[in-house]
Amino acid sequence: MFSFEFMRNAYLAGTLIAIVSGIMGVFVVARNMPFMTHTLSEIGFAGAAFGIFIGWTPLNGMLAFTTVSSILVGELSGAVQSRRESVISAISGLFIGLGILFLSLSNKNSSYATNILFGSVIGISHQEVIQMATLSVLVLVVLFFIFRNLKDDSFDSVGAKTNHIHAALISIVFLVLLAFSVSVAAQIVGSLLIFVLLTLPAASSKYFAHSVISMMMLAIGFAIFGVWFGLYLGYITNWPVTFFIASIEAVIYGSALLYNAIANKSK
Repeated sequence: MFSFEFMRNAYLAGTLIAIVSGIMGVFVVARNMPFMTHTLSEIGFAGAAFGIFIGWTPLNGMLAFTTVSSILVGELSGAVQSRRESVISAISGLFIGLGILFLSLSNKNSSYATNILFGSVIGISHQEVIQMATLSVLVLVVLFFIFRNLKDDSFDSVGAKTNHIHAALISIVFLVLLAFSVSVAAQIVGSLLIFVLLTLPAASSKYFAHSVISMMMLAIGFAIFGVWFGLYLGYITNWPVTFFIASIEAVIYGSALLYNAIANKSK
């Protein structure tokens, strides 16, 4: 399997994506933002289609659209907190329409839409792996510097107010990092199911972990297992890798729920 360059690239990219998704997912779950992750994935679809339309790479188009829209969503939803879901839904619908329009105008065949929506392991080049690695390191470095404030704002709102943390600024920075994470991870699982890696591993880990750090480590482990095993199953069966990754993460989450139910029943 590893004699093929595209599989080596897929495993390298998948490992980077799993690490970033595991860490970011902990804060996505803590801040109750799975719906926002789903919205950014749809915006990423529009960005990738726009990139293809004007001659950019899909990743660059995703980065442009998700970054700008994450800032807009952060500002709009922060200003009218009670209308957060309505604002996100409106933006989501608009960008899905734009994605379809850009694909239509670019005169590309349906395989381009399929690759954007479901990912394309075979299409990942060494140059794209380097670009994903650079973006992943950038996300992790910024997270390192804002970790304490982000942790307090996500898990301890009272402590955040006591420490005079600028919650609005932290929220916007986090949304931008989430936009980067969505754009990077979509290269493996596609924009349609990106929320699988950014929510399920972290949601599963919270039933076993007793601290934020242990939750992150478990989330990374679950994400890496899903990606690695999914890539292997995809290779030997020639079935979509995204299907296997989503199924594996769903099984892990179901097992976590079962463990939690048994643990609570035994108390």
